[in-house]
Amino acid sequence: MTNMFTIAVTGQSLIKHDIRGVRSPGFQDVQDVLSKADFSFTNFESTILGSHGGWPLKGTFFGCSQPVVLDSLQSLGFQALSLSNNHAFDLGPSGILSTLEEVDRRGFLHAGIGRNHTAAARAATGSFGGRNVALIAMDGGPGPDFMYAADAANGRPERPGVNRLKLTKVIDVDTDAFEQLRTVRDKVGYTTMDLGNDSQPDDTPYVEPESEVSIARAVFRRSDRFARSIKIDEEDISRNLAAISSSAEAGCLVIAYLHHHHWASDWYQVPEWVGAVAKRCIDAGATMFVSHGAPVLQPVEIYRSRPIFYSLGNFIFHVKSEKSQWRAREVWESVIGLCSFDADGALAGMTFHPVVIGGSEASNNEALEHRLAPEVVRGADADRILHRFRDQSARFGTEIRVSENMGSLEF
Repeated sequence: MTNMFTIAVTGQSLIKHDIRGVRSPGFQDVQDVLSKADFSFTNFESTILGSHGGWPLKGTFFGCSQPVVLDSLQSLGFQALSLSNNHAFDLGPSGILSTLEEVDRRGFLHAGIGRNHTAAARAATGSFGGRNVALIAMDGGPGPDFMYAADAANGRPERPGVNRLKLTKVIDVDTDAFEQLRTVRDKVGYTTMDLGNDSQPDDTPYVEPESEVSIARAVFRRSDRFARSIKIDEEDISRNLAAISSSAEAGCLVIAYLHHHHWASDWYQVPEWVGAVAKRCIDAGATMFVSHGAPVLQPVEIYRSRPIFYSLGNFIFHVKSEKSQWRAREVWESVIGLCSFDADGALAGMTFHPVVIGGSEASNNEALEHRLAPEVVRGADADRILHRFRDQSARFGTEIRVSENMGSLEF
């Protein structure tokens, strides 16, 4: 069909090694799939150790990459990178500046970090295959307040960092538990100043005095049940929605991206708040919503004829073997989604191509360091991934047909 425009989306790329030397047929198949798209993007789940230097700001889960990994991503066919995630600030402002320098040097379209708040929140726009594309990228944390970009104000210099969608964890408790928490707070003298010492006084969450208690930056809410949820900062979401709307009004196909670690206890469950954010983004004009967070493939939902990818899991995942929580097979499996849109920007079709990091043989390899590159898989592996994806997506009303090692959207 003419005037079709295809966007390729993948799992996140936590890449620390140059993988251009991988010669497996499955990895070549990945490149072939990506080459079918007019525009391909991934989340670069790291920070660059470059000319600006930097210092580790984390312990166990710290990570940074040499600039050469960006050459690997570019050789795969990626033209764009979302940069808003929990590893973007692992080297502090210096890593932000080095990452910006290196992605600009290679001509990537990118969004989600910047020298200041204004730059980090800005939509990235470019022309590809005769269509204008915009990318707005957010990070929902949880992360320290200082990792998020800030503009200069009142004698305070700007801070390079990440574009924030501020989220506050809310824990619902019954009346008895709520009164006990309030008593504990009062008896130990947990005051507004103590909250300020936990972060910064300006960053403490607002609470309703009669129904909410805040301790150590968590908000406990009086309820008739026990549960946990997320409170979305209205100023942050409104700002990001405005960027989406203005890009859509300018005639762009808009990709709204969110990275977060506010997962459900069951990684396969999609928290309700994520769907609410996704739908607000599409209502504002986004062509599609893409998220990473839980390190497994989650469902796709079609809302107003536009796709919502709740989590695409991992595409490249360079982690060390001693982290036993990463050994689960599902952590290493995902799909590449090819989403086609017609001349009016309406969704015209989607196909899903199953991948396993390290290929089918990786399940027998105990050394995670050997699982360097994603590979398109077939047979039993493809069936397992695609049928799980199909069944999960069906709960959101999405019908996916599985045939010949590939999934496709049923309209």
